[in-house]
Amino acid sequence: MPHEESQRVLDPEKDSAALKALTHPLRIRLLGMLRQDGPATATELSGRTQESSASTSYHLRVLAKYGFVAEAEHRDGRERRWRAVHAVTSWDNAAVGASPEHRAFLDVTRRAQIEHLERSLVQHEEDLAAARLGPEWLEPSGISDLFLRLTPESLGELMERFARSAEELADRDASDPRAEPVVVFSAGLPLATRDPANRPLANRSVASRPVATTHTTEAAADRPESTTRAENTDSDSPPDSPLDTPPDSPPDSPPDVPGTPPNTGPGAGAP
Repeated sequence: MPHEESQRVLDPEKDSAALKALTHPLRIRLLGMLRQDGPATATELSGRTQESSASTSYHLRVLAKYGFVAEAEHRDGRERRWRAVHAVTSWDNAAVGASPEHRAFLDVTRRAQIEHLERSLVQHEEDLAAARLGPEWLEPSGISDLFLRLTPESLGELMERFARSAEELADRDASDPRAEPVVVFSAGLPLATRDPANRPLANRSVASRPVATTHTTEAAADRPESTTRAENTDSDSPPDSPLDTPPDSPPDSPPDVPGTPPNTGPGAGAP
């Protein structure tokens, strides 16, 4: 697990290039894997993502350029190993969403978390079926949903309390030999009030306030791939011309990155 600074806060004004770099499904996925599973080489990550080693190597270098990953201690000195620099990436939803240039980032990360949830559910069920987890985990585990009426202030308070309680419990159980890795998700999604015909009513808000800071973790860890690709216009996208193609990538075949439309995925965070 990452052992450096626990959190990196992205400012859309100061970290515009970093936000663009992270607005990419494969990069969020790679960052999440390093956070969840620890240091790895581009070749190891290539096998787990079904991507070419040229592709994973290229995207890891982009993540390193913007301070999300760094070189780790090499096992044998033959291939560079990478580690996540932070356990969590966070940002202010309102600040990021205010810029049309960065709104795609919110779309990427939220869909990455949904993909991460699906992948985690599959692994959880497989671990239970194979008795890799004991029966004592059946009762406390699962997925639930609530439908509440809250103000923006109450929703923000709810998310803050949840995060604080989760951190306190994790600290308490850190040295307990019975503890296992647990993937925990939180979501608070306001929906516009609708009439009996399910038509949204007019905006009734009398004031606005920034949305609570959002965290992405293992934003973004190992997850299934979707059939669409993010639209990525930043300068660190896999090049489209032979002259800009990474040295170990076929000139006419830049890394093709399946993933959530614009995963990151990080606490994923992550991203």
